[in-house]
This record gives sequence, C-alpha cells and structure tokens, in this order.
Amino acid sequence: MNTAVPAAARQASAGARVPMLGDARSGKFAANLTAFARALRRAGIPVDASRIALAQQAVAVVGVARREDLAAALEAVLLSREQDRGAFGELFDAFFRDPKLANRLLAQMLPRADGQARPPRERPRVCEALAPQRSAGAPGRSEQSVDLDAAMSASRLARLKEADFNQLSASEYRLVEQLVQGIALPLPVLPARRSRAGVRGARLHWRGSLQAAGRSGGEVLRLVREERRGQRLPLLVLLDVSGSMERYARLLLAFLHAATRRARVGEQGLPLRRDVFAFGTALTDLTPAFALADTDAMLREAGRRIQDFAGGTRLGESLAELRARHARRLVGRRTLVLIVSDGLDTGEPAQLVRELAWLKRHSRRILWLNPLLRFDGYAPLAQGAQALHQAADAMLAVHNVTRLQQLAAAMAALLRR
Repeated sequence: MNTAVPAAARQASAGARVPMLGDARSGKFAANLTAFARALRRAGIPVDASRIALAQQAVAVVGVARREDLAAALEAVLLSREQDRGAFGELFDAFFRDPKLANRLLAQMLPRADGQARPPRERPRVCEALAPQRSAGAPGRSEQSVDLDAAMSASRLARLKEADFNQLSASEYRLVEQLVQGIALPLPVLPARRSRAGVRGARLHWRGSLQAAGRSGGEVLRLVREERRGQRLPLLVLLDVSGSMERYARLLLAFLHAATRRARVGEQGLPLRRDVFAFGTALTDLTPAFALADTDAMLREAGRRIQDFAGGTRLGESLAELRARHARRLVGRRTLVLIVSDGLDTGEPAQLVRELAWLKRHSRRILWLNPLLRFDGYAPLAQGAQALHQAADAMLAVHNVTRLQQLAAAMAALLRR
C-alpha cells in the first residue's frame, strides 16, 4: 500500500485517470476493508494480517470503479478454499453494494413484533458474522476461542445435538466439531478363523495344557480350552465431498477419524484396518491422512489432498477407479463399507449400478449414511439414490450429533442380523 499509492499519484499527476482511494490516515476505505476481513474471519474463513495487506495492495491496483473487478481482486487474495466462495459473495454484497442487505441480515437475528419467525435465506454463518460479536460489558474474549464452556446450558447443548449440520453458524459449527470427536463408534468384534488358548471352547488346547502342567510339576491341574480369536471387521469409508455435502464432509471426517482411532487402541487391543477415500469427480485416498494422530492435522492433510472439493458427484467412476487400483483394500467378504453421500450422482447410472454390484459381492455389508434423511418423508427418487438404495443393506441418518450417537448401535444391530 505504501508503494502502490504514490505510484498511482504519479500517474494521476501525469494525466492518467486512476481511481484514488484517498489518504489512509483520513479515508475510511482501509478501515472498512479491515472490518470486512474481520467479518470473513467470524464467518469461519481463515484470513490473517498478511492477506489483509495483500487486499489493500490489490485494491490500490484495480481501483474501486468497477465492483466486479474489486470483488475478483479481494476474492483472489483473501480466499484459499473453494467452499468459502458463497459466504464471501454474500458478505461482499452486504459490505460494498447494498446496505439494505446488511440491515436485512441483521434484522433476521432480532425478535419480530408479530412473533413469527422468518426462515433466513442467507447462510447462518454470514448472519452471525454481520452481528455484534461482543457486548460492551464482556471485552477481551478472542473471536478464535471455541472452548466448550462448562457453564453451557443444558437446553443449548440439547439444541446443538439436534441441529442440522447445514444450519449451524460458524461458532456453533466449531463447537459441534468438538462434540462429534467425542462420540464413540465401537465396531463389532466377530470370531476369527485363528484360535488361541482360553477358558472356553469345545476343543482342548494341548500345547497350553501341557505348558500349564509343566509349571505345576507335571500335574494336570486344569485343562486349557481352544477358543477363536476376536477380530474387528475391516472398514472402508467412501465420503462424498461434492458441493451438496460441503457442510457435512468436514464434520464426518472429524467424527470418523476420532472414533476409529479410539477403536484401533481400544478394548482387547484388537487391530482395526480402516481405509478412507473421498470421492467427487475423482477418487482421493485419505488413508495416509487418517494415519495422523491429531484430528486437526488430519483435516489439513485431507484438504491438501482433495482437489475436487465442492464439485460434482460421480460415484460410478470413483468405484471403477477403486476396483482398478485399490481392490486389495477389500479383505475377502468381511469388509464393512460406509458410503457417506446424499445420492445426488451426476454420472452414468448404468455404470453406478454395475460398480455397486461389484462392491456388494466383495464386502460383508454396505451401509448408506445419508444426510437427506433429515427430511420427513424422504424417498430416493434420483437415479443415483435409487441405485444406492437397492445396493445398500441399510440407510442411516447422519445429519446431527444425536444421529451420530445412534449410529454405532444401529450398525451393531444390523451386523447381528
């Protein structure tokens, strides 16, 4: 900013028509730009001081004569994720084009005199970003603080557990992200083919019995039985990262990472094989990212690996790539497959049916985790949803915290059948 403005001033003195932003010491645009960046940060968009400085330089270069040029320049330097473009556009319109829009967004957060609630048309995190974040009597709280307050009321906690992930504000989204990481997912333990020494079983374990007799001077004091070892089912997760699944993908990744990590080191010390793939317009292997112990580190690595986030959905092509390149991830017919998707597929229906039939032949169970079950009377009418419904052994809801807590019990009951 310090170098670009004098250059613009020299061009203006030479006769060039360059839109001037005014002196930063007396003008208001620099302060408005900083306030806009803070609103983006409150809406959950990562913006730091270096990006704000780049935004000031970008405004000095493109000027303010054309709103489209200004929006494109700010979007280029302030955003780093595709999924933030919608919230950026709404906030930009509220700040730099239509002041009535900002008043309308703020009015939705105030009680109406007639007592009728009007459903918000804008994103909840945009409404929250435009609302006051601190009261005058409670200064000093960092806007990045997302700690779970022990004094949180039971009614608010219950509301968060029942709230749809797609309707959460930015701060509520961060709180729910912490809540889902504490949900247990105890995968069923089934008898394996191999056996070990134990106290129950129809056959004698002669080696164990003779070793026990040797420790007691040759006297056979007890007979060791041969029992089958326990084994956790191998887990294969296919997560939809298309645009319609934008608000669910991150929370479900955090939930699955924390839950399966606890299962790997949980009861009986039984190992768990888990393979995770993200699919949109292509298939992305997230298994190396899930090997990281920290959930936040896993999310950063997953974001770096996924190149088609918030795009379309082509499950048939992704399953074809899974069969061609990663078929060994399916361990016999014992693998439990979780397909997390809304079923809004844009690929070839015949290919999807064919690949789902192959997947069903090489797995133990296919569970379809569908966020659209939040709607009463939902029916899989789309062609992709119909193919998933026919191939899956069960369809379960995963649109809020309560449904995730019920997921483990539903999975165990299905596998027992």
